Amino acid sequence: MCPEPYVLACMHHALLKDYFIRGEVFKMKIITDSSADLPSELMERYDITIVPLTISINGQDYLEKEDLTPQEFFNKMFAADELPKTSQPSPAAFADAFSKFAPDDELLCLTISSGLSRTYQSACMGRDLSTAHITVFDTLAGSMGHGLQILRAAELAEQGNTMGEIVENLTAYRENMNILILLDTLENIVKGGRLSKFQGSLAKILNIKVILERVDGGKVEILEKVRGRKKFERRVLEIIQERGNDFTDVTFGITHTGNAFDAEALKQEIITLLSPKEVLISYMGATMGTYAGKNGMIISF
Repeated sequence: MCPEPYVLACMHHALLKDYFIRGEVFKMKIITDSSADLPSELMERYDITIVPLTISINGQDYLEKEDLTPQEFFNKMFAADELPKTSQPSPAAFADAFSKFAPDDELLCLTISSGLSRTYQSACMGRDLSTAHITVFDTLAGSMGHGLQILRAAELAEQGNTMGEIVENLTAYRENMNILILLDTLENIVKGGRLSKFQGSLAKILNIKVILERVDGGKVEILEKVRGRKKFERRVLEIIQERGNDFTDVTFGITHTGNAFDAEALKQEIITLLSPKEVLISYMGATMGTYAGKNGMIISF
């Protein structure tokens, strides 16, 4: 059986780095699924291996970020009458990814939250089909919250930390992470059956915006409902400020569903108000983007 999500991790990204620990050379690889929305240049820099989820739109299947770019996904989603569906990679897909490394390599696989997808369980099953040394880690996050944990793991490996030290650090980082999901429209929530058409129409008439957050178990719940866009934007910044006092060593991640201008404006507000270490921006993946809808954003920090 795979360890509990809060303890270990199914190796889900391929970071190829040789590093020295106590006089011995260890080879560390990081593997992940395609729902991690870390900018592509960072994925390439750390040589991360990606196992794609499958996206179904209007009866057609695509491998996420292989057959379909994020931009193409949102164009198709916004034009479709029904919401796209995503499905986790098969255990065999993970086992195949694991098998491509040398027998003495240590593999760390980080997956999207088990509260949002069965990808974690699939990665664990893939690990059990493999003879490699694999640690599977449930990020309990989606989008850039998932991606920032990959970045943290890559940096820790590059610094020469052991697998145990990396998992311990990631666990603390995961538990202290804030993830806010900003819904400009509830159209996709209505399409997904989580809200009635009447409620959706009423929210549109009243110009209701919704802020959700990641809660225990990696699931998502409504935090606040705000009327009016300006008040919505102001409240988001207030919530971020309420979550900490010093952000100078904090990396923020912002993902969007095609509204790059809004994401960049939010980035500049965060830089001006909080002086963070860094603010990364990327497209949102299909798993979270399906429910975020038009002009949706996710902030992870």
